Amino acid sequence: MPVNLSAIPELPQDEAFAITADFRADDHPRKVSLGAGVYRDEHSKPWILPSVKEAKRRLHATPALDHEYLPIQGSEPFLTAAQELILGQRGVAERGPVVSIQTISGTGANHLAAAFLAQNLKPKHVFISDPTWSNHHLVWQVAAPGVMQKTYPYYLPTSRSLDFDGMVSTLELTAVENDVVILHACAHNPTGIDPSRDQWRTLAELVKRKKVFALFDSAYQGFATGDVDADAWAVRHFQQTLFGTETTSPRPQGMGIAQSFAKNFGLYGERVGAFHLVLPPRAPSSGALSQLLRLVRAEMSNAPLFGSRIVALILSDRELKTMWKEDLQTMSGRIKRMRSILRHEIERHAEVGDWSHLENQIGMFSYTGLSEEHVARLKDVHHIYLMRNGRASLSGVTEENAKYVADAIAEVMRYYAGG
Repeated sequence: MPVNLSAIPELPQDEAFAITADFRADDHPRKVSLGAGVYRDEHSKPWILPSVKEAKRRLHATPALDHEYLPIQGSEPFLTAAQELILGQRGVAERGPVVSIQTISGTGANHLAAAFLAQNLKPKHVFISDPTWSNHHLVWQVAAPGVMQKTYPYYLPTSRSLDFDGMVSTLELTAVENDVVILHACAHNPTGIDPSRDQWRTLAELVKRKKVFALFDSAYQGFATGDVDADAWAVRHFQQTLFGTETTSPRPQGMGIAQSFAKNFGLYGERVGAFHLVLPPRAPSSGALSQLLRLVRAEMSNAPLFGSRIVALILSDRELKTMWKEDLQTMSGRIKRMRSILRHEIERHAEVGDWSHLENQIGMFSYTGLSEEHVARLKDVHHIYLMRNGRASLSGVTEENAKYVADAIAEVMRYYAGG
């Protein structure tokens, strides 16, 4: 039967981008965007990090600056700096080979990981947290359609807390050797809830014992707490647990990291990212590298240049790196302050109950507990935009609009409670 291209079904718009488009089209003077996963300053404006401004100034003042193609693998100075940022100096120097490829931000890193693992590790399942960043499911559907997607419990709505027992139980009972489990390195999207260090230790031992492949999605290092080392703790602990000691049992296959520099450098449109494949000590890496290069060549040939130059310069220059860490404190500190202010303003309405989860969560996002009905009324009546599942980007909250947002939340909760 001939193919009729005019009969191709239309797919729904991506929710996150649709919300942004709706917000931009809204001309209401008090509209508030709590949907977009981008940092905004105290005036709800885009913020270029001072460290990034200075790096750009230095780069543009470089006479020999050119626009040549990068190698397929990417920028070597960038990849070296990216490895050390997430794994630490010891993790790079002492714990086995790391194969790194520059990617189109975190989405590209996740896509490359999915395609590579599907072709070479051949997992039966990929386990994805419920809930998760919506693109995880789409990436694996497109890049690895032969791998069955499964979810593991992550969130307990009744207590607005981590369902750690459900998470561990599901992986224990259903994960098999060579399966992939996607873990959020810090500032879990969308819940803002991370495992404790003791819980991370339990998960690392489970991954090692079950011989599953841990794929970390690291999009918020430094942005979550303001401390780049604290935000990388889980990744480094897994590397130490899996590869830090000799063992007589079969070696793990490895672990992976999809690393984004959008949030923590404010380089959203520059699309700077990396995929790191961490292999066991003394494992050959040439085969894995050749397969990754093949995938990149077919997908995009090589990554963009300018954003990676900015990151590499900042991370290799002591003065700029100090400035960048101050910028991280500025961003993470403002988000923490907005969490506190918004909670206080909401709890002024006694009937809405306890909103301590706003301050217990971490990072850019909050899983508010608002229903799809609440979210629809916030948009239609109050011109406040957030994801249907109740995920709010708290960078859109300011001292100026916090009371308005809080009053609106209280109103929709009263409305659907019959009040």
